[in-house]
Amino acid sequence: MAEQLKHVADLVDEGGVQDNTLIFEHLWGLLGEVKEKVARRLATTLDAGGDDFVSWDAPSGQKVRIEVSSGPEVDWMVHSWMGQPEMGFSNMHLTVWLGPHIAVPHLGLAWGTIPDVWFYCDVIPRSDLWTDLGALDRYYGPLNERWLDVREQHPELRVFTSRSLYVRSALSEVAYVYTSDRSSEIISLMRDLVHERVDQWLAWVDEAPSVPTAERPALAARDLAIRRNIAERDPANVLGVRFFGEEMTERLVRTLWGGDRVSPRPG
Repeated sequence: MAEQLKHVADLVDEGGVQDNTLIFEHLWGLLGEVKEKVARRLATTLDAGGDDFVSWDAPSGQKVRIEVSSGPEVDWMVHSWMGQPEMGFSNMHLTVWLGPHIAVPHLGLAWGTIPDVWFYCDVIPRSDLWTDLGALDRYYGPLNERWLDVREQHPELRVFTSRSLYVRSALSEVAYVYTSDRSSEIISLMRDLVHERVDQWLAWVDEAPSVPTAERPALAARDLAIRRNIAERDPANVLGVRFFGEEMTERLVRTLWGGDRVSPRPG
């Protein structure tokens, strides 16, 4: 399996102008399938803190569509896409950050075209897995064999290794992070992998142990710090500055981590 070490911005520049409208529609449809599946189990309400980006078009031609929400079991959920697929670049997210009363990893999904397909799927740890062997064995152990199978059986995938030290540190050891040529076969593989992982994650939520009340404030603070760090340290923010300008990119990033949220945090 090959490895991709280039910066996202460099891949976008080297890829040039390519019409990715069709592949974007397939990828956005896949994210919609997952969003509907999550919504059947976890109720959320849109947060007015994201109203500025529900539908916004930049002068550059790039588009932003962001919905942020929360609920009794969900601290923060982001369902979004941005880019200009007909010119090559697109990026879309579904991230679900659970409340601090639920002892289950968060769900992180993101993919798009840069202009080839880029794919990320992970369950974000809520504790230090070097010492919390219970969480390691319960949540990550069952995913290990499938992760190894994908590495062994799909040489068409290229491992995407971020040049950012923080981004690499924020990945679990069973994260799917790949780039690939655009094809119906890769979309089919992505669909299988994503639905498998989301089904497992929802089963964990159904069986979730409750976090002791005294431990919830510290877990909530940790969750927020990680969410903010991931948004603010994303190396692809340089593309946001290019497409939207620095001030608008700062507002967009703040929306993603919940800096302008209106709703109270659960738990």
